[in-house]
Amino acid sequence: MTELERRANDMRADIVRMIAEAGSGHPGGSLSCADILAALYFGGVLEHDPRNPQWEGRDRFILAKGHAAPALYAVLAQAGYFPREELATLRKLGSRLQGHPDSNQVPGVEVSTGSLGQGLSVAAGAAAGLKLDGAPQTVFALLGDGECQEGQVWEAAMFAAHRQLDNLVAVVDRNGLQIDGRTCDVCDPGDLGAKFAAFGWDAAEVDGHDLDALVAVLGAAKAGRDGRPHAVIARTVKGKGVPFMENEAGWHGKAPNAEQAAEALAALEGGAGKESIRG
Repeated sequence: MTELERRANDMRADIVRMIAEAGSGHPGGSLSCADILAALYFGGVLEHDPRNPQWEGRDRFILAKGHAAPALYAVLAQAGYFPREELATLRKLGSRLQGHPDSNQVPGVEVSTGSLGQGLSVAAGAAAGLKLDGAPQTVFALLGDGECQEGQVWEAAMFAAHRQLDNLVAVVDRNGLQIDGRTCDVCDPGDLGAKFAAFGWDAAEVDGHDLDALVAVLGAAKAGRDGRPHAVIARTVKGKGVPFMENEAGWHGKAPNAEQAAEALAALEGGAGKESIRG
C-alpha cells in the first residue's frame, strides 16, 4: 500500500473504533469520505499547520456534512491536531469530540456544522472574505449528495458563481445513499456535475477512492483561478472498506456492536497489515 492508502485505511479503523466505543455515530458516510480527507490533508493539497491551527496562511476546510465528524476527527488526529487516543472519547460526556464538530473546542475545525445545507454558504462567505482581503488561500467544503437536496446549497452555488469565487472548491461525496435510502428514490439530485456547471461552476468528476486521481483533481481545482468556483463530484461507496457496511443505507447512522466492530477491523486489517492499522 502507498502511504496515502495506509493513512486512509488507518482513518477507517479509527472511525470504526470510535463509533463502536461511543455506541452511536455515522459510520457509512464517514467511511465513504476517508479517501477524500486523506488526499486533502496528506496529499499535499491543503495548506495547514497542526502546530498553529489558526495560521493565517492556511487553506480552509469545512465539513458541510457535519455528521461525518468521525472522519474529520480521524484525519485531524493523524495530522497531529490532538492526541489520537482522544478519539476514544467520541460523543462521551465532557468530551470535546461531539457528534458534530465544534470549532470552539476542537483545533483544526473551522466551523461548527451539522445542519445540512448551510456548509456551502459558510464556505462561500469565507471565500468571499479572502477575496476581499486579497488573500490567496482556498476554501474547501465537503458536502453529502443527500445534502444537495437542500435548496440553500443552490443559493450558495448561485452566489459563488456571481461573485466569481474561484478560490472555492466544493467536493460532493456522491455515495448515492442517505438515511432514508437511495438518493435517487428519496429526491433524485440527478447529474450533480451538470447542475453545478449550469450554475456557472467548473465541474469535474473523479473516483472518490482513487487517491492519486483525487490528489490530481483537487490540486487542479485549487490551482484553477479562471473566475469560476470549482465542484468535484467524487463517486464513492457508502461504508467503504467494511464489506457488510458497503452500499447499505442502514449503516448511515448506526454503531456496530463489539462483534461487528471486530469483523470490520479484521477486514480493514487484511487490507493494511497489522502494524499500520494498530499504530
